[in-house]
Amino acid sequence: VKYWPNFFLTFLFTDSSSNLWTVFPDSARTPLSVMAIVLQSTPLFWTRLAALAFSCVAFAVAIHGGRLSHGTGDWCIFCWAFSFAGTLLVLLVELFGLQTRAPVSWKNFPITFACYAMLLCLSASIIFPLYYLKGNTGPSEIRDFRIVSTVFSCLATIAYMTEVSMSKARPGEVAGYMATAPGILKVCETFVACIIFVFVSDPILYDRVDAVKYCMAVYCICFILSAVIIVLCVCECTGCLPFPFARFLSGYALLAVLLYLSATIVCTCSDHFGLCTWDKVMAVAVLTALNFVLYLADLIYSTRLVFVSS
Repeated sequence: VKYWPNFFLTFLFTDSSSNLWTVFPDSARTPLSVMAIVLQSTPLFWTRLAALAFSCVAFAVAIHGGRLSHGTGDWCIFCWAFSFAGTLLVLLVELFGLQTRAPVSWKNFPITFACYAMLLCLSASIIFPLYYLKGNTGPSEIRDFRIVSTVFSCLATIAYMTEVSMSKARPGEVAGYMATAPGILKVCETFVACIIFVFVSDPILYDRVDAVKYCMAVYCICFILSAVIIVLCVCECTGCLPFPFARFLSGYALLAVLLYLSATIVCTCSDHFGLCTWDKVMAVAVLTALNFVLYLADLIYSTRLVFVSS
């Protein structure tokens, strides 16, 4: 037990029967303030802790000895640092039992963040070795640092994937929308759309090629609506809509499937899509088809959801 003038903590560790670690105040004294710390020793907690450590090592090693250039290196560092910071925030909120005081829905926020962290670390795990390991002829010490970053980035991806698998809703379970299959698919849809925006990033093309205009309209409309749905769920504002949220989701999923189907046809059949290289055309076509499949799965799963009003 450690005492301060206006603050103290008393630690009592592990109750093996309940796997609950709790900080209890000392009843022998009357403090002015008490901090309670609750640790649930569950597989989900240790998975988050592992993801925190792996992402931390990935960006720390890359910064320390990776000798990264701007641009691609900055993106990889952002992916790891963002994942680390968000996971640390989730752990601290649960550590101090502040879930009910958080300005977001705690049924939806952790799994939403874990999905984005998984996708970010996955992208860094693919991009980083392609740019910094493939054909690298630099000093062996720098290469070793980059290999370590790549390995821990892959481990972080696996950890976040495991967290998503543990947190997602099971059949018959009452959970937040983002913990269901359509909610997880919404995250993937917005992420794939962002990658498409990177490939179709030349504003001059929008005025010259009608196919690009149409496809960009499809990408933007679906991305904005999916992002709005995610924000509404995370901020727990779905009840503020002037129409039933479940009906809106079903209607939007059907609309998105039709729009992406047409965009997929335009991408694959247009001879003048306007991109400079064939690689970009192929990448955009594949990503558009991928998002079409994601929205189709979203539509199928949405018809099987049962919404419970709170």
